[in-house]
Amino acid sequence: MTVRMVDFLNTAITRSSVPAIVTSEYLRSRGVWVGAIAENPEKEAMSKTRSMMPRLLVASLATISVLTSVAWAQQPPPTRIRGTIEAVDGPVLDIKTREGTDVKVRMTDNVAVFAVVKTELSQIKEGSYIGVSAMAEPDGTQKAFAVHIFPENQRGAAEGFRPWDARPNSTMTNATVAETVKGTDGQNILVKYKDGEKKVVVPPDTPIVTFVASDKSEVKPGVKIIIFGATKKDDGMLEANRVNVGRDGITPPM
Repeated sequence: MTVRMVDFLNTAITRSSVPAIVTSEYLRSRGVWVGAIAENPEKEAMSKTRSMMPRLLVASLATISVLTSVAWAQQPPPTRIRGTIEAVDGPVLDIKTREGTDVKVRMTDNVAVFAVVKTELSQIKEGSYIGVSAMAEPDGTQKAFAVHIFPENQRGAAEGFRPWDARPNSTMTNATVAETVKGTDGQNILVKYKDGEKKVVVPPDTPIVTFVASDKSEVKPGVKIIIFGATKKDDGMLEANRVNVGRDGITPPM
């Protein structure tokens, strides 16, 4: 049926006494072929729009994912800094790194300050959450050269096993102590993390430390410091929202 014929029918229906809402059944009862007439064009258009929405949503999410990935890739990785505080100027720290270079780091307004404090091997118990700086032995055992015990409110921090930069070819394992037994070469500790486990041997002379919440009064010249993740901001300045300072002359060993 042509568009002109449909218009004619609509005009005729309007002038007659047929119902105000004309259905396809009504037209068929009058012998009119309605195969080419949409019963409800608006409903049909809405149906088509709804059918397209999942594809549009997927396309939008894919675009957002790509843009986010690009933005993330453009961000410089966090910088780990070890050294000595040379000067403090408001929130800005002048640090002489262990490599001998001078860097400036700006502390955020809400910076978290932690003191690195000596503790004892006996404080490492089953269930403790620890970080082990180590060198891999030929059999895969991790021989610790430093261990730090996390406070309970930092349990789960950076969990896992990864390369570390304290020494060439060193490793870091942040995990929960599953078992600890005294051995001939030191304390033998089995630690477990979400993707696996490691056997660790801790020689008797290994420094054992923990983190204690502190404040900016301990951030002063002459203090040894480690910053795990300073980020470079748009103005080129390195910025840190957490700093860890050695208390009582300690050099953070991790």
